[in-house]
Amino acid sequence: MVEVALGTALAAIGAGVAIGFAGLGSGIGQGIAAAGSVGAVAEDEEMFARGIIFTALPETQAIYGFLIAILLMVFTVMAGKALSPALGLVAIGAGAAIGFAGLGSGMGQGIAASSSVGSVVEDPDMFARGIIFTALPETQAIYGFLIAILLMVFAGIMGG
Repeated sequence: MVEVALGTALAAIGAGVAIGFAGLGSGIGQGIAAAGSVGAVAEDEEMFARGIIFTALPETQAIYGFLIAILLMVFTVMAGKALSPALGLVAIGAGAAIGFAGLGSGMGQGIAASSSVGSVVEDPDMFARGIIFTALPETQAIYGFLIAILLMVFAGIMGG
């Protein structure tokens, strides 16, 4: 049986938190956006492509969570690095930073996308403005992603 240091096990939990919560936010957001898009396509079949664009936008939060989870795994678990419990807790913090930021951001982006696709049905000139409104909730996920990277770099999990 392989023994894993407590810190390394905590890093694995951090990876799970990163993708788990960010993926949950993306999934909920995409479901909300898809629901609005289906209604828009029912009214106007030409809305299909634009509906797909709005529905795809909340996927980015899952991508951020996935990247942080991969980085945590590569620099800890897969590298066979025995982390201290303190560094393991930093890894959980990094996972939580993007996980929770992605959860809220993904749901918010889905709500904005759903409303935007509905407005484009009424006025096709709203497409670009709808994309801008839908992109705004992304900033919270970007903040969480950056904090996760900074935590890993300055704690020495990555690169040091």
